[in-house]
Amino acid sequence: MTENENLHKRFMDAVDEANAYPKTLPTDIKLKFYAYYKQATVNTQMYRPSDRIEIRNAFKLNALFQVGKFSVEEAKEKYIELVKKYLR
Repeated sequence: MTENENLHKRFMDAVDEANAYPKTLPTDIKLKFYAYYKQATVNTQMYRPSDRIEIRNAFKLNALFQVGKFSVEEAKEKYIELVKKYLR
């Protein structure tokens, strides 16, 4: 298994763990998860949130701008770190 495949597997395991997490996290933490996930899975800087509530879109977009400097690989690592920090 290559290093990139290993990272992707660890990322997908972290996503599964986050999706199964039974508790509600604070909004600012959820936004971090959201932004790193989007950066890791959508390889474009032109992503536009599509929530019906405009204030949510603004927060989501702001979170995406903050992580836009990270590569896909870096975003995956950051997402994994969030799971370790907040869900374990």
